[in-house]
Amino acid sequence: MSSDSKEELQSVYDFSVKDGKGNDVNLSNYKGKVLLIVNVASKCGMTNSNYTELNELYDKYRDQGLEILAFPCNQFGEEEPGNNDQIADFVCTRFKSEFPIFDKIDVNGENTDPLYKFLKLGKWGIIGDDIQWNFAKFLVDKSGQAVDRYYPTTSPLTIERDIKKLL
Repeated sequence: MSSDSKEELQSVYDFSVKDGKGNDVNLSNYKGKVLLIVNVASKCGMTNSNYTELNELYDKYRDQGLEILAFPCNQFGEEEPGNNDQIADFVCTRFKSEFPIFDKIDVNGENTDPLYKFLKLGKWGIIGDDIQWNFAKFLVDKSGQAVDRYYPTTSPLTIERDIKKLL
């Protein structure tokens, strides 16, 4: 069914990803935190509302153990065309976001990032395997397991209740 290496991957903490500067970041650094993992884009119609609400959630709950991990992705309408420095500048300047913005990745297809392959393994009902668009969200509990998946159109503030339950 799956290879030995995949069987060894038990949580998001088993993954290493690249930050926006190309450095390796071991997600085990986030052990014991609730994670909201989001594929983001700078030129999407949902950019303003999502970044504004993600910032609000982060400001409100980061001291209680919430981390938001943003992964730029250019697979949907080419709405994240910039390089990592341009993306970070946009997010930090326009939205004053303080949560980490990682390396641009693919979330679907042949080059899907391994973290997203793992996240999409969950039983998500009618949503299916593929990410539908920018700003799909995965809520991960303190043990590193994805416990919920939200459509791109789901407002971050509407999942505040789910976040609070896990904190």
